[in-house]
Amino acid sequence: QVQLVESGGGLVPPGGSLRLSCVASGRSFSRYTMSWFRQAPGKEREFVAVLSWTTGSTYYADSVKGRFTISRNNAKNTAYLQMSSLKPEDTAVYYCNADPGGAVTTKAGHYWGQGTQVTVSS
Repeated sequence: QVQLVESGGGLVPPGGSLRLSCVASGRSFSRYTMSWFRQAPGKEREFVAVLSWTTGSTYYADSVKGRFTISRNNAKNTAYLQMSSLKPEDTAVYYCNADPGGAVTTKAGHYWGQGTQVTVSS
């Protein structure tokens, strides 16, 4: 089992950048595929990015491709989402997700963090 805690959200102007962090507690963080999802007001939660623990492969939603980068530091039990060229439509609560499987998938795994708010506005 793993517990996830996100941080790094906030208010940023359009075109700005933020880096979200997801710290994991529990065993074997390095053996979890990490993903990020987001949920905007009045909308369903949607996939953003995934990083497989077995291959190191990544996959991004079309809406963030080229602007967001997912990464991890296993020594720090932390996953990151570097976000740049932010747009107002990126405003959402961002959630970290972990799954013991190694597949690069847009489906959520079992473990969720509590979320961190990102607001893009001038």
